Amino acid sequence: MAIYQLLKSTEKNLILKQMKFIFKIKLLVLFTLLSMSSKAQQDPNYTFYGYNMNIYNPAFAGSSEAAEFSLGMRSQWAGIEGAPESQSAIFGMPLGKKVGLGATILNDKTFIEQQTWVSIDVSYNVQLDEEHMLYFGIKGSANSYDANTQGLVTYGVGQDGSLIDYNSRFTPNVGAGAYLKHDRYFVSISAPKLLTPSRLQEDNGEAYLGEDQIHAYLSGGYTFILGKTIDLKTLGMFRYVNASPISAEITGILDFGQRIGLGGSYRYDESLSGLFLFNISSGFRLGYAYETSIQSSINGLENNTHELFMRFEL
Repeated sequence: MAIYQLLKSTEKNLILKQMKFIFKIKLLVLFTLLSMSSKAQQDPNYTFYGYNMNIYNPAFAGSSEAAEFSLGMRSQWAGIEGAPESQSAIFGMPLGKKVGLGATILNDKTFIEQQTWVSIDVSYNVQLDEEHMLYFGIKGSANSYDANTQGLVTYGVGQDGSLIDYNSRFTPNVGAGAYLKHDRYFVSISAPKLLTPSRLQEDNGEAYLGEDQIHAYLSGGYTFILGKTIDLKTLGMFRYVNASPISAEITGILDFGQRIGLGGSYRYDESLSGLFLFNISSGFRLGYAYETSIQSSINGLENNTHELFMRFEL
């Protein structure tokens, strides 16, 4: 009799654990859909935003002295199947003294959504004085967007009738930006996607097809020289999306002899991050960031995020 009761108790505990796990998954999916809703619809954030500025501003294309190729990977809520994942590939090179060329490929997957964004950037620079360069850039892009709307039922989310026969979409877009460059600081303003294609959104627990929102970015940075081999690099970014709160992020990185970088980042009311950068050679940089959410909506869940960054100078 005691063995039977033990087996029943064990079975009950397993069922409760499974129910709690399913509840967490549904909560994460709902949180993700809410972040895409008309009140909070935003593109993914990146902890290494200061090293991936081509994503946000086409004026950065070819602004370095040599050709560069970067790879990135971001895994959000690690350990949860289907949780948001992003991969990026960025290339930029100068074409002579005045023109720069760049290309970017981004792939994002979030539970039932998957999209691939490909863009081409062209920049032109003007020498303002001996210390300042002003870059202007334009971006042409195309986005392949797909949503498995049947998966909404699995996660307990309702859907509009128009989503039953939803097919993947391929949409073009354009963007523009400006970038002021100095050896010690920079200022950037841009809107990488000026058009507003359709995208899955959520309102009161019901999913429907709405319009994407224009994202505008204002960012900058300043390097403080603390010693012969130690610098403090500070970065900041403000992001504005229509009908959403302004997103603000600040980052500080201590650079030791241009070999090792240690720092942290704070995204207002969203997350805290720690990051590490290492220059393996003069033409190869590797970075890792660990991010944890501070939002009460997902507090206590598996909300750890890992991000990898690699840059090659060609």
